[in-house]
Amino acid sequence: MLRIRLSRVGKKGKPAYRIVVAEAKAPRDGSYLEWIGTYDPMQNPPAITIKQDRALHWLRLGAQASDPVKRILDKNGVLALVKSPAASESEGEPAGAEAVGGESEA
Repeated sequence: MLRIRLSRVGKKGKPAYRIVVAEAKAPRDGSYLEWIGTYDPMQNPPAITIKQDRALHWLRLGAQASDPVKRILDKNGVLALVKSPAASESEGEPAGAEAVGGESEA
């Protein structure tokens, strides 16, 4: 299983993170498949850079984001882009089922 998660870089007491796509069983700072962004919590406000197209690519392939990365992706609007096509399809199906049910009752 693939995970999109944070990999720590930086000095002791001054953390910075890479947002990476890695195997779930790989160590936190171990090997990864792709580096898709950075997160620097030491700046005010925290600095975040994301390659949105690559994040969308991996999420659509089934990669699961860790909780901190979900919050980062949500702030940048990436999760809304992933959910919007699926949400519109699932909303369309029940509406069609209700219309069919409404027609049979009439």
